[in-house]
Amino acid sequence: MKILIKKGRILNPSDQTDKIGDILVEDGVIKEMKEEIECKETPEKIIDAKGCYIMPGLIDLHVHLRDPGLTYKEDVVTGAKAGAKGGFTTILAMPNTKPVIDCADRVNYVHNKAKELAPIHVLQVGAVTKQQKGEELADIEGMIKAGIPAISEDGKSVMNTRIYKEAMQIAADHNIPVFAHCEDQNMVNGGCVNEDEKSKELGLPGISNAVEDIIVARDIMLAKETGASLHLCHCSTKDSVRMIELAKEEKLPVTGEVCPHHFILTSDDVVAGDANYKMNPPLRTKEDRDALVKGLKDDIFDVISTDHAPHSREEKQRSMTEAPFGIVGLETAVPLTMTELVHKGILTPMQMAEKMSYNPAKIIHSDRGRLEVGSPADITIIDPEKEYVIDSKTFESKGKNTPFNGRKVKGMVKATICDGEIAYIEE
Repeated sequence: MKILIKKGRILNPSDQTDKIGDILVEDGVIKEMKEEIECKETPEKIIDAKGCYIMPGLIDLHVHLRDPGLTYKEDVVTGAKAGAKGGFTTILAMPNTKPVIDCADRVNYVHNKAKELAPIHVLQVGAVTKQQKGEELADIEGMIKAGIPAISEDGKSVMNTRIYKEAMQIAADHNIPVFAHCEDQNMVNGGCVNEDEKSKELGLPGISNAVEDIIVARDIMLAKETGASLHLCHCSTKDSVRMIELAKEEKLPVTGEVCPHHFILTSDDVVAGDANYKMNPPLRTKEDRDALVKGLKDDIFDVISTDHAPHSREEKQRSMTEAPFGIVGLETAVPLTMTELVHKGILTPMQMAEKMSYNPAKIIHSDRGRLEVGSPADITIIDPEKEYVIDSKTFESKGKNTPFNGRKVKGMVKATICDGEIAYIEE
């Protein structure tokens, strides 16, 4: 397909290009990029991007597609469509499905289904241990041969440090990153919200910052010892910011991500009885939230991810103690990041492109995340001035569980192009 994108603001983090221009896409790659392109033959699609940002296709390192086994919540196809609408051209699916993605055959199931039916790239992450029980290593090398971009025990931590170190050594030997959900399971003790004055007010069991911080510290030390590339998922505490900063000062292979709900909301925002405010890690204090925002601004954090976690309406209507953790995020990440970080001058548009495309690509050693002649045509076009109200009823995702429903935002995905084909366009 031949697509001409006209007069947009091209933001390419790989060479820091920031200029108004045209992009010609043909045969799945970027054919031409310059101030003005005149085509001898009329392209099949011309997109007027005047006033819009043109970024490399967004990459979400942290998504739950619930496929196989929990497809009433989400599946590869609906999750990929939600990703496309949200501006993502690549999403990484976590392995905590039923059955767990702990062998090559299950990786192949997801990859084959995505190649046949999904409008964007879906990469399946492999589990660290068999059935995520933390007792025996999964077939990591077999899954690497099947194409996993990373390993993760997401949804929990591997509490057996010896086994986890073995996994990190395998990852280091094969040059793939380890994605860490940092949670000391022995300390959770039934907690469902942050442990602070708000949890006392609501009469709910809390989850302290130390639950996260202890494992962050442990995993950084293991990365130092093994040489594994460690990516810390959904960071939520002020001390996680400081520990990542120290790791980077020591030139350790450590990166970190923050999700929109953690850089926007605090425990004070939790509405009594509304499990759409229940996520893991929980919404923390204003002090923690402010530290996360500063960490993003100062480039201590490399990535903005969603931790897209769809659940059924019935599950989220349960009490705070009984409802599952998690909210959806694929279709709200761009407007929330634009509204709360870019329009407020906390991040530049270039930093947004770095944290939502270029840096994620580097972490998984992908050739995506850049706008260059000859590179794969994965492109996201965003109208930064478009104002609207988030309406979960319009989501492509099966999950409607979000605390941001009804929130006024500024910044909308206008089009998503994946491998030179239009995966989504706002009509």
